Amino acid sequence: MKPDANIQPLKRSFLPENFKITNWDALEPYFKDLSERSLTNREELDHWLKDTSELEAVVSEEACWRQINMTRDTTDTALAESFTFFMTEIQPKMQPYADQLNRKLINSPLSAELKAPEYFTYLRNIKKNIDLFREENIPLQSELAVEAQQFGAIAGKMTVTVNDQEYTLQQAAKFLENPDRPLRESVYRKIADRRLQDKDALDDLYDTLLKKRHQVALNAGYANYRDYRFAELGRFDYSKEDCFQFHEAVKQHVLPLVDEVYQQKKQKLNLDALRPWDIDAEPAGTEPLRPFTTGSELVEKAIHCFDELKPFFGDCLRKMNEMGRLDLESRKGKAPGGYNCPLAETGAPFIFMNAAGTMDDVTTMVHEGGHAIHSFLAHPLELSAFKEYPTEIAEVASMSMELFSMEFWTAFFKTPEELKRAQEQQLERVLTIFPWIATIDKFQHWVYEHPVHTREERTAAWSRILEEFTPRSLNTEGLQDYRNFSWQRQLHLYEVPFYYIEYGIAQLGAIGLWQQFKEDKAKALDHYIQALRLGGTRTLPQLFEAAGLKFDLSPNHIKGLMEFVKEERDQL
Repeated sequence: MKPDANIQPLKRSFLPENFKITNWDALEPYFKDLSERSLTNREELDHWLKDTSELEAVVSEEACWRQINMTRDTTDTALAESFTFFMTEIQPKMQPYADQLNRKLINSPLSAELKAPEYFTYLRNIKKNIDLFREENIPLQSELAVEAQQFGAIAGKMTVTVNDQEYTLQQAAKFLENPDRPLRESVYRKIADRRLQDKDALDDLYDTLLKKRHQVALNAGYANYRDYRFAELGRFDYSKEDCFQFHEAVKQHVLPLVDEVYQQKKQKLNLDALRPWDIDAEPAGTEPLRPFTTGSELVEKAIHCFDELKPFFGDCLRKMNEMGRLDLESRKGKAPGGYNCPLAETGAPFIFMNAAGTMDDVTTMVHEGGHAIHSFLAHPLELSAFKEYPTEIAEVASMSMELFSMEFWTAFFKTPEELKRAQEQQLERVLTIFPWIATIDKFQHWVYEHPVHTREERTAAWSRILEEFTPRSLNTEGLQDYRNFSWQRQLHLYEVPFYYIEYGIAQLGAIGLWQQFKEDKAKALDHYIQALRLGGTRTLPQLFEAAGLKFDLSPNHIKGLMEFVKEERDQL
């Protein structure tokens, strides 16, 4: 069946069409109905599953909109209060019902009749949720959901002044591409100094989050939050030992290539020492790449690029633009970062980012566009739970799109020389992101294996791990104060703990798909669509298999993929 971007909202048959979630009293009767309904035959079970799915979609979309609106303007207290109300007054009251509904399904003899392949992962997740549920964790999880958002509020206020003009940190980062080296250093230090102003507030916030997360794990019978979180994230197909193996593979097979990239950069810039403010720079006389100037231009060019790759991809972005599902430009008061938020009921997702006209923004746009296409492809699946795909395959969707789209970046870059520079930068990024992924992941293992630690111990552990994955060709002398707190810029540590190794696993999948693409474009895109259409109805290895990939984190497999990227980069 040909994919169609003309996405349709789900039709309600259980809740009234005009029903809006305003308070718990109005919502509770629907949960009660489901928990008390009798299930005596397969027809009743199917009807119950459909109604449960509808309720989940309505609730999920409401929660998502409240979070989206809050991140779009962290200065609006009404938006923050709306999100907080949902997380503290509605979410906690839903959780006991969600547990009841899970148990109702698993305890029903009729569940044995759910034999279709898509029910295997669905029922496995439900059993996992039953195992993890603890009444005493409900208030803690509610507090954690609200407190984690304080990171965005703190970071959203950060600005610096460059040449008498105020910039958000995302906007100021474009000066790091400037050929003027003293300007680059000055801006690098301004950004780092501005972050340091809030280091104590960010440390306080992290301490609070760690303490509560550890308690959640203990309440659920786990030794530490790392082990609890692996279960919660549904990491059924790999273990902490696989993560450790990944860290070592990055050291063995990726770090030497990053070192090579940096050595070449040092020669290209004719420097005695490559410093952190030189990494994104071009030699004097070469203007930084400026692929677009406004958010609307970014959308227009991204649609053109996706059209060239496959018209359906362009249609997805077009539809989102028509529906007002894009907020792309950086501005003061907006939370940092970028994301694609699936919206379970209306179907078309929302892309949020902080574009400032840089090459990195092009990568972010096509990355989030890949996530959006995943949302479109999974939307027709019958139950909301079928659309809850593993995060690792979600990132394959986005990272593959970065690589697939490269040869169609002519929409952004008008000369062959500019296009080549952009592609070189992208392949550099494919390599240089691995050490940072390994650093963040290894740091989280340390943090949660040592739940009771001092800030000094945390700083020492971070510095040691950061040093392990820093290429020797990068000179960081005299910057230790900045480096000690550089973990604080990674929002995942605050908002989505342990979500980071996924980027590494997915990058391996994306490189594998790109290898296929170089050999046979149509076949690679078919594999891509085929895998994403399955949503979460297969295990992670099966989803990789549907994409024509091998799920393999071994050093040998990683070595082969890195050699392929190096060859492609050398050819450029």
